[in-house]
Amino acid sequence: MRNQRGITLIELLSVIVIIGILAAIAIPMYTGHMLRARRADGKTALEQFRASQEMRRAEKGSYSIDIVELQTTWGVSAKSGDYDIGFSGVPTDNSFTAQASPNTGRQSPDGNLYINHLGQKWDCDNKYYPEGKWAK
Repeated sequence: MRNQRGITLIELLSVIVIIGILAAIAIPMYTGHMLRARRADGKTALEQFRASQEMRRAEKGSYSIDIVELQTTWGVSAKSGDYDIGFSGVPTDNSFTAQASPNTGRQSPDGNLYINHLGQKWDCDNKYYPEGKWAK
């Protein structure tokens, strides 16, 4: 009898099962990591939005109620990565709330992020920083 080389069907199936288990663990972890990484774009854009509003208030004595003015004069971006940036509700000379809304299907399960003139930050679940999505 000759020595046979190769792998058996059982060995092949064992390897496939192990790869499947590893993929079942790794893919959700990777997806969650990417969701949080894209969320960072929205959080950064909201911080820049608030900083621009504070610069405008320091120079002119009031917050801007016009998103176009903020975009053209103060460098606020209307879009950041997978988020649209704008006002939430009606801004006034003394207060504003800005929101980052997901604009892609891959980020839409994450929900909106908010920041106001006081620097308070919260997410779509009404969890204020340091809890919720602002903390992650």
